[in-house]
Formats: sequence, structure tokens, C-alpha cells
Amino acid sequence: MKSLLASKAFYTLIRVTLGLLFVYAGTLKLMNPEGFAVTINIYGLVTWKMAGFLSYAIPVVEILSGLGLVLDVRGALAMVVAQLLGFMVVLLYALYLGLDADCGCFGTPKNTDNAPSGPLPAFFRDAVMLAGCLLLYAQRRAACFRPRALGRLFGTSERR
Repeated sequence: MKSLLASKAFYTLIRVTLGLLFVYAGTLKLMNPEGFAVTINIYGLVTWKMAGFLSYAIPVVEILSGLGLVLDVRGALAMVVAQLLGFMVVLLYALYLGLDADCGCFGTPKNTDNAPSGPLPAFFRDAVMLAGCLLLYAQRRAACFRPRALGRLFGTSERR
């Protein structure tokens, strides 16, 4: 296990996979923001106007944090973890209410045959992704992998 924690290739594989999943999920939601707004509204946690705003804001944050994770930018992993925890809280709320609604995690289903049966599968999928994030944190600590500052990504110096 120690060799996996110190493996830069394994670190990169997990990081890029999680990042691309977030980019993919966000892109699918942006392709149908109206459908995603309806999905958000089903949970009854926000007004319809706020659901409309969130149907754009959530995917944009997902795409940006996913790209940040792919590029190993400081703060991106924390953003992904925060989103996953938020999604999991909403899914637990849906389970508590007994909602049999699609989570909208990977866009709006095209037909009801492909819709998941309630929020439980999405909760477990998010838990697996969260475990991947925790593994990335463990790898950063064990092997001293350091994400880069956003300024360094664009060639600007972070020190003056």
C-alpha cells in the first residue's frame, strides 16, 4: 500500500479520472440547464428562481474544479470534496423524505427506463468518489505531492 501512496502515476490516474468525471457531469448539466433546474426543484430546497440560477452555477463550478483537479491546481481538490459532501447531504435528505427522484448528477435522463431508482445509487457513487479524494489527500501527505498555485499554471510568479 505504501508504494501506491508514493506512486505519482497512481496519483495522476485518480486525480485525472475524478477531474474528468466532474468536467463530464458539469458539461452534461450545461447541455440541458432547464432539465437540471427541474431536477433541483424536485427536492424542494430552493425556490424555482434559485433552481434556475443553480442549474448554471453548479455545472460551471463542477467544470472549473474538475479542470483544476486535472491540472493539479491548489484548492481544486477541496472544491471537489465540498461539492461531493454537499451532494451527499442532499441525497441523504432525499432518502429521508423517500423521494424516488433522479439526482441529475450526470444530466437529465432521456427516458425513465434509464433513470436510477432513487438517490441511493448516486449516494454510493459519490461516496466512492469521496474515498478517491481522501486517497489523493493521503498521497499528497505520504509522498509530498504538491499541487501548483493557479498563478504558476499561467506562468506568473506567486511571490513578489
